[in-house]
Amino acid sequence: MSGIPASQGALQSYVDKWLAVQPRQRVALAFVDPATYPGHVALAALEQELLSAAYGIREPQVAMGKLNWWAEELSGAAASGGRHPLTQALFADDRARAVPAERWLAPVLAAMAQLEEGTAADFPAQLAAAGALHGALAALETAWWFGVDAGAGRAARVAVLSHLLHALRRLQDDAARDRLPLPMARLARYGLSRGQLGQRSEARDAAIRAQLDDLRGAWRDAAALPGPLSVFRALESDAGEQLAKRAARADDPLAVLQQGEPGAGFGVTWAAWRHARRWHRLAG
Repeated sequence: MSGIPASQGALQSYVDKWLAVQPRQRVALAFVDPATYPGHVALAALEQELLSAAYGIREPQVAMGKLNWWAEELSGAAASGGRHPLTQALFADDRARAVPAERWLAPVLAAMAQLEEGTAADFPAQLAAAGALHGALAALETAWWFGVDAGAGRAARVAVLSHLLHALRRLQDDAARDRLPLPMARLARYGLSRGQLGQRSEARDAAIRAQLDDLRGAWRDAAALPGPLSVFRALESDAGEQLAKRAARADDPLAVLQQGEPGAGFGVTWAAWRHARRWHRLAG
């Protein structure tokens, strides 16, 4: 990434993995300069590493091994400074030690706990199931950006919604996994079996739109929750809410979801500037 100085070059591959998943965050880096805020970028990349272990590794034992390593790393980082480039970047900043140790470990423990969870019964159960991991990540991120006393209620909810939307985008790819992006009640309501999720049908389109309606309603409700959003979280949430709205109105909602939102453009730049301005105002 062009903004990271040579001394931070060891972070490159991890930051690139994060940007591959969230390309519009490249725009945010113009306002969250990696040379000035290396820990902010490292924390986002760490979150992506933990999410990749929690959701991207299909063998639970392999995922557990990777998460165990992270648990040990984060447990000892305050004393040792860390072994991993991301941990080293984070714990070179005094704010890392201001965050309670249990808040660093909470996302890893939550990721371990949900490794073998199956498909949720309904949409509220989906929110609750995803809330442990994504709520813990949001609490850590909020403490880093705004201080340990800042509320993370809104950040936790939009983190969950962004995750559920991302899972819905992968509906065809994940149709064979234990945890499906559509809850059991939704499948039953539209008469869909697991095997039918891989092919487009009127029933699948209707089920996806119903899921999008619930997500959009939850996004509207999230606006009333307390707590600030980091620049990265706010930009991610904007993109997710816009994509859900566009897909819900489309003839083929899954195709629109898979296309995604533009990663750049004036609108993205303007949004990143506004979120950065709000961050500086709140963080002092």
